[in-house]
Amino acid sequence: MKANELKKGMVINVDGQNILIKQVVVQSPSSRSGSTLYKTRGQNVVTRIKFERSYKGDEIVDEVDFNRRPVQLLYRDSDGCTFMDSESYEQFIVAESMLEEELPFISDGLTGLYALVADDTVLGIELPPTVNLEITECSPGIKGASASARTKPATLSTGLVVQVPEYLAPGEVIKVNTETGVYMSRA
Repeated sequence: MKANELKKGMVINVDGQNILIKQVVVQSPSSRSGSTLYKTRGQNVVTRIKFERSYKGDEIVDEVDFNRRPVQLLYRDSDGCTFMDSESYEQFIVAESMLEEELPFISDGLTGLYALVADDTVLGIELPPTVNLEITECSPGIKGASASARTKPATLSTGLVVQVPEYLAPGEVIKVNTETGVYMSRA
């Protein structure tokens, strides 16, 4: 597979290590003779060590085969997060350290979650593109504030803080983009 086909959520093999891709940034060339770079960020599936590397678009990368299994969060405790496979009802625990970037978006009853599994090992959890979260704390909503007006910080039910329009109030449910962490709309 070529580097220009890399996407978030893929698993690649780099020097014998399985790396879960968490972000791909495309950097266009600044000169005519330059080539487009694909900057990848991820982490080693086993050691959890962060990984960063840039690839040229035509470089060959080694993709690892894995299964995407629909899962749901059962509960969180000191061991981590316990998920259940929605098809086989098998349960497994994923350490919170493995889910640092995903935890702010995971709430009870969230649907659309997938576990990435290879060789009976959970490589990571894939989030849906958007999640609905309730605002727990923010300054009171201002009546008559226009939709394009200023924003204010709001703390959501998972502890995530996002900028929201001034007219929103605590208790409202909003839609948040899981890739960027940005408010999209009311749910």
